[in-house]
Amino acid sequence: MSLHNCMARWKDIKKGITVLLIMIPTLLVCLPIILLVTGSVMSNGELRQHLSPVFSDALDYISWQVVPDYPTFENYSKLLFMTPQFFILFWNSIKMVGCILAGQLLVGVPAAWAFAVYRVKGSRALFALYVVLMLLPFQVMMLSSYLVLNRLGMLDTQQAIILPAVFSTFPVFLTYGGFRCIPMQLFEAARIDGAGELRIFCKIGLPLGKSGLLSAMVLGFLEYWNMMEQPMAFLEDKSLWPLSLYLPEITWAQAGYAFTTSIITLIPAVFVFIWGQDYLEQGIIFSGLKE
Repeated sequence: MSLHNCMARWKDIKKGITVLLIMIPTLLVCLPIILLVTGSVMSNGELRQHLSPVFSDALDYISWQVVPDYPTFENYSKLLFMTPQFFILFWNSIKMVGCILAGQLLVGVPAAWAFAVYRVKGSRALFALYVVLMLLPFQVMMLSSYLVLNRLGMLDTQQAIILPAVFSTFPVFLTYGGFRCIPMQLFEAARIDGAGELRIFCKIGLPLGKSGLLSAMVLGFLEYWNMMEQPMAFLEDKSLWPLSLYLPEITWAQAGYAFTTSIITLIPAVFVFIWGQDYLEQGIIFSGLKE
């Protein structure tokens, strides 16, 4: 066997090993989704057979199969046609996420533009403070947020979820990176031609910085569509809860219903992720650029 053939064969072996190493974590990531889809079309009898060790005191392992013996869409019909409260919570999620993203556009985008374009004394220190606030988890800010919202009389209202999220620092950080990648010479040339600041922002800033803006919107949707801690802390009325908190008391009889609910809840997030994955990649690049 010639040296050239040996090298070619070794390259094929390395390529095969690389593909295998990539497929293993991919399978582990996709496995929960496969289990959800399979469980949502299983009959109650099959689910009871597979999940009985979970809901009993038996010291045994659960069993599972990818293709059900008796697939059924009974859980989907029950959820979509006989459960009106599901649609109430679905609308709550749409309303809250829509208001949050619209508020972040009105508040966060102008703030990011100001930090990126206008260099004044103290702006870098203020932006550094923004980044530090972004690193604080909700658990740290929960008590202070609760006291403020209680003082404003907003507890147990959806405004208690919307208002703090509108002023989140994360969209400012991502949108700032997109604006900073625009050459400053474009702004100077536009000012020399007589363009005002608002016109520069609308005609140059938004079109050229849309990647950072859209990545912030995509990540914001994924975060707030699945939020759980904020509504659990600030909302007592269950009719105001978002869809992420809609899950029945899980027994073996309602396990398929829970699987189906999870699948329906997952669909909008998957759709938004697929649509915005290119913008997410660009937003990650922008957030890693140094000034």
